Amino acid sequence: MAKLAFLGLGVMGYPMAGHLQAAGHDVCVYNRTQSKAAAWTETHGGHSAPTPREAAEGAAFVMACVGNDDDLRSVCLGEDGAFAGMAPGAIFVDHTTVSARVTAELSEAAREKGLGFVDAPISGGQAGAENGQLSIMCGGDAAAYEAAEPVMQTYAKMCRRIGGSGAGQMTKMCNQIAIAGLVQGLSEALHFAEEAGLDGRAVVEVISQGAAGSWQMENRYETMLDDHFDHGFAVDWMRKDLGICLQTADENGATLPVTALVDQFYKDVQNMGGGRWDTSSLFKRLRKLAK
Repeated sequence: MAKLAFLGLGVMGYPMAGHLQAAGHDVCVYNRTQSKAAAWTETHGGHSAPTPREAAEGAAFVMACVGNDDDLRSVCLGEDGAFAGMAPGAIFVDHTTVSARVTAELSEAAREKGLGFVDAPISGGQAGAENGQLSIMCGGDAAAYEAAEPVMQTYAKMCRRIGGSGAGQMTKMCNQIAIAGLVQGLSEALHFAEEAGLDGRAVVEVISQGAAGSWQMENRYETMLDDHFDHGFAVDWMRKDLGICLQTADENGATLPVTALVDQFYKDVQNMGGGRWDTSSLFKRLRKLAK
């Protein structure tokens, strides 16, 4: 078992850090709101620290799951950043969904300090984090990944290195691009069924068994029809992710017309007051338009 640090105790990080502690690792957590770190230690044991640097001191692996590029920089860099507390040979594993640009920046900063760095964004939502069933897509040095992979398996159902630094983040962009189109397609199908006077549940029971079936359909169609949109991954976060996808597409020449359109639909949801609704709320937008 290893000495670990976990930085960021949001809806994903909180249960992920709990899995590590339950597996027998010695975990020290850091969270910007210290009361949440105190609640975590009361529930799971382990320790907490007031700064990323203090959390990372003596840790063989430092995992992070924070909000965005700036949040990640703040927990990594500076006098109180994790890099300042990590010893040469320790490995930083970033589970945040961020830009490939900040990944390159921090990977280089880690290398200069003799640290390993693995970009390892996650998919599976809050339920996946709580059940230890996340999909983890990784980039970085092969040796750093191989060392960190057994630790990540604590909360993963799939963990794979795709390539060098940034490959994990690029793969997560592919994931979000695919999800955006799937959720919009499912929303339109359910909306069409309603407008046609069909029983949406009966429709899905049939079409889900054919080529139209998907995780989104299986896990979200009933809550969408019931107007429940509180399943963890918020529209605000999805727009952050899609913004990264669209910016990267501008840089690498990819064409993402559907992604750009769905991003604007999510903007509409935000304007409806739904920034904290989950991503399946695209259906709620269509219902409103139909009124």
